Amino acid sequence: MVKSGKQARRSGTLADSPSHLMHRALQLALDVYAEELGSDGPTQRQFAVMEAVSVKEGLTQTDLVKATGIDRSTLADLVSRMTAKGLLTRERSTLDARAKAVRLSPEGQALLDAARPKVEAADRRIMGLLPKGKRDGFLDLLSELASAADAAPDQAKAEAKALKKAQKEAKKAEKAAKKAAEPKKVRKTKKAKVVEPTG
Repeated sequence: MVKSGKQARRSGTLADSPSHLMHRALQLALDVYAEELGSDGPTQRQFAVMEAVSVKEGLTQTDLVKATGIDRSTLADLVSRMTAKGLLTRERSTLDARAKAVRLSPEGQALLDAARPKVEAADRRIMGLLPKGKRDGFLDLLSELASAADAAPDQAKAEAKALKKAQKEAKKAEKAAKKAAEPKKVRKTKKAKVVEPTG
């Protein structure tokens, strides 16, 4: 029985799996995105890179990983292909001589400008699938998940450091316990010779 206008949830492992449901939602979002932008538009990842670069020019690829959430190797390949297509340019960073700063080319800026209204239309279509009263909450939850994803590498480093410290302390405690459990060595003392009085 359906209560208070809500759709009944199907029972089963997949219906209760957040990862599966997010994957399904992602598939829907990418399908809507592709329909709105067509075959000539940038992919969702290309759009994310161009949008991030347009907000702050001169980002390094490391900065772009943080800004977009795209993993390092995928992003390096993506930036390389976008540079070959003439959408981005790369030059040595003024802040870090080892890094390359990424900028939008005029062609990239034109593609981004043409894509923005279509991306907004895709976003409106996706949000239109939800009741009006739940849209803000949905965006808040997605933002929380994205923030958790951004914090995950730092959290993993902190956890690894804490684990290493705990292991070191455990070894130290184990060594101290072994030392305390060993029988104390008895010092051998020479018996004093007793000299019998003569005569």
